[in-house]
Amino acid sequence: MNKFCPICQMYTDRFRPFGEQKRPDAKCPNCGSLERHRLVWCYFQEKTNLFDRKPKSLLHIAPERLMGELIAVIPNLDYLSADIDSPLAMVKIDLTDIQYPAESFDIILCSHVLEHILDDRKAMAEMLRVLKPKGWVNVQVPIYGPTTFEDPSVTTPEDRLKFFGQEDHMRKYGRDIKTRLEEAGFQVKHERYARELSEETRTLYAVRDQDLFLCTKARNVWMLTHRAQRKRYKKCSHDHKRQRKSLAV
Repeated sequence: MNKFCPICQMYTDRFRPFGEQKRPDAKCPNCGSLERHRLVWCYFQEKTNLFDRKPKSLLHIAPERLMGELIAVIPNLDYLSADIDSPLAMVKIDLTDIQYPAESFDIILCSHVLEHILDDRKAMAEMLRVLKPKGWVNVQVPIYGPTTFEDPSVTTPEDRLKFFGQEDHMRKYGRDIKTRLEEAGFQVKHERYARELSEETRTLYAVRDQDLFLCTKARNVWMLTHRAQRKRYKKCSHDHKRQRKSLAV
């Protein structure tokens, strides 16, 4: 047995080729996981609190069937999947105008989504808004180099395929997406988790080096949010005291 899938815990002689260019050892023959699924599953286990069994609310944007089914059954997780049009999602959501109140979610998973959104900066700002102060967002996008390439004059599916690599992609991201996320208000940790695994483990799991961006609320954003909440609380308390006095009179 030459390969092992850390998701379904099965050994196999080899993974199957997958993709337009038929990447070797890409797809698990048992559960269907791809390289990025196996890598991020190990990353979540080793680097995050996703599996600590403490109650958490999680928003899963545009979930793939495999990852959605796996994450939805994690104990003590209030799981919500959302998409603008996918029948796999539990609710319909526009990531640039999320219909939930501020600080609604402990975790947001956003994998291979932002490259499909025209106003990605607004989507980033909305994820920041609905994230709880001590929560985190996992962002993954295809990375093509150091610098993001986008051109607003590229509008047809044919041109998007030519310039961005897919008919419904709005840009080609570079690793400077980290700066874009920081400008939205996140504190960002750029992870190359596959490089932390031994060569033997990378070969066994058939995972490739990929860019993961772990985003938390920057301290200044967290402080501004809670100052606003304290002001609202003080105002409500003051109004309540005035109302009690007027009733007493």
